[in-house]
Amino acid sequence: MAENIDLTLLDKTLEDYASVKGSLITVLQHAQDIYGYLPEEIIKHISDKMSIPVAKIMGVATFYTQFRLKPVGKYLIMLCKGTACHVNNSDLIEKTINETLGISDGETTEDGLFSLKNVACLGCCSLSPVMMINGETYGSLTPDKVIGILNTLRQNALEEGNEQ
Repeated sequence: MAENIDLTLLDKTLEDYASVKGSLITVLQHAQDIYGYLPEEIIKHISDKMSIPVAKIMGVATFYTQFRLKPVGKYLIMLCKGTACHVNNSDLIEKTINETLGISDGETTEDGLFSLKNVACLGCCSLSPVMMINGETYGSLTPDKVIGILNTLRQNALEEGNEQ
């Protein structure tokens, strides 16, 4: 594997949960909190420590949308594709994001700044169409509003980079 992953960061979680029946989701959540996603090496490590086949872990990790098998950008855009958002033109919002950032659902920009994930519902139907970026909700979206939000986030990231 190209990157070195510190497996010891997960030791405490595995000590606490390895022998607890039904704790796989909790372990995967902790692993994702630590590493930002679930790399293959971590899934294999969890498999070894919990005596759960890799195939079963992959089945759980791919079934639940909360889990990521690839790293995500600094800004994770979750675009609602639920009924209210769909009716209020979330497809146009997705097209705007695709064209502005050059990425589609499940992809990350080359600079590692943005990732796009379409989700079934964010529960903010009265604000449709809506997207959430790193926990902040943006509603009543229009293409111009989306472009403005993305440009502001990109500018903020550039300014943060210059301060370091």
